[in-house]
Amino acid sequence: MGKIGRNQPCPCGSGKKYKHCCLPAQQAGTIVNPTNQMKISLMAAIEKIQKQAVEKNPAFHELGVFLFYSDDHGDAWLLEITDSDAVQVASGGQALEVPIDENPETIEINFSHTFAIRERQLFFTAYADQAETRLDKAPAQQIHAAIRRLRKRFPPEMFAKMHVEQGGAAEN
Repeated sequence: MGKIGRNQPCPCGSGKKYKHCCLPAQQAGTIVNPTNQMKISLMAAIEKIQKQAVEKNPAFHELGVFLFYSDDHGDAWLLEITDSDAVQVASGGQALEVPIDENPETIEINFSHTFAIRERQLFFTAYADQAETRLDKAPAQQIHAAIRRLRKRFPPEMFAKMHVEQGGAAEN
């Protein structure tokens, strides 16, 4: 791994500058593994959105390339913008088990759907049967704005580092 500049985005994927994220812990002698930091941050964000869903509070959060939202019906989703993948993390006010596999090097989320925004609406397509569903309660405009903002903030090379597939990075 090359040297990370103080003003570069933190490799943990938080979206913060390195100097405001993992650098202080590294300088204090606490070596932070970016994968472990991302897992902790990702699980905390999932738990936060699940709590909002259980309380049936609409919410929207961002963490690196991940977007989280809940609606007033108690449904919540985790969206990953580099490949437009998605997985439901709460349904009808009940938290669902999140399909995350991890090893010391990577965090792998077993996404169940892809997502797309068309005509200001959010659509999910299930991997299992290719069934498409439109979610009327989804914050499609907020999601679209967040994707545009993140694509402007991070160069394509950074997205490639944040998400790696078997054959290389994929682009939407």
